[in-house]
Amino acid sequence: MHSTRSTIFFVLAMTSVVALVLAFLFNGLKDTHERNEIVYNKKAILSAIENELGEKIEEMSDERAEEIFSTKIKQSVYTVEGEVVEESFIASRYKGGLAENIDLRKEKKLADDEKILPVFEFTSDAGKKYYIASVRGSGLWDDIWGYIALEDDLNTIAGVAFGHKGETPGLGAEIKDNTNFKAQFKGKKIYDKEGNFKSVYVRKGGAKDQTFEVDGISGATITADGVTEMLKRGLKYYESYFKTIKG
Repeated sequence: MHSTRSTIFFVLAMTSVVALVLAFLFNGLKDTHERNEIVYNKKAILSAIENELGEKIEEMSDERAEEIFSTKIKQSVYTVEGEVVEESFIASRYKGGLAENIDLRKEKKLADDEKILPVFEFTSDAGKKYYIASVRGSGLWDDIWGYIALEDDLNTIAGVAFGHKGETPGLGAEIKDNTNFKAQFKGKKIYDKEGNFKSVYVRKGGAKDQTFEVDGISGATITADGVTEMLKRGLKYYESYFKTIKG
């Protein structure tokens, strides 16, 4: 009896100690985790314009990513109707109040008229502008997302970066890991010659239209379809914003 009581007391004491230690670590490292996540997101955004930067993102230091964002990236936020969203409103949803702080996972769940859209405008050393849109969708197992960089005609894709939460390595995860897949998007158009919105289609079996299609990934049809849907829906949200830039 005495032994049983002692064992129970010991287990409860150890559980309490472990819980306190974990709580301390969580709170003590919270700021570091948040900063790491912010820098990670910045590098993901910059990946869409890696060719224009002339630097490999995977080799870029955190300090360099912060420097580029502070000197070459202009952040803004718009509604689906193309109206500017004030920082105070953004801050009411997301700590920081900037485009980089917006959680597209949360925005995805909102009605279209409630969504806010982050925009990242990059100006190269030569003075050329690129506009980076954020999109989010669904893959085979969980969310997928992407950053799509458009040239200053707001029609030609300059580069893309994709991410995922749980796609299968070697299959659906290739949207993030396969550089050849991402490279196909460069130069593709999202509007036809008449100005009609088309987006880009990831085609199983190989692209047939070299203007609006890219080759799919073998064995990852559902993830590829998710990318197609994500681009079509996500870029469509930005149409009103595009019109404000084009005039």
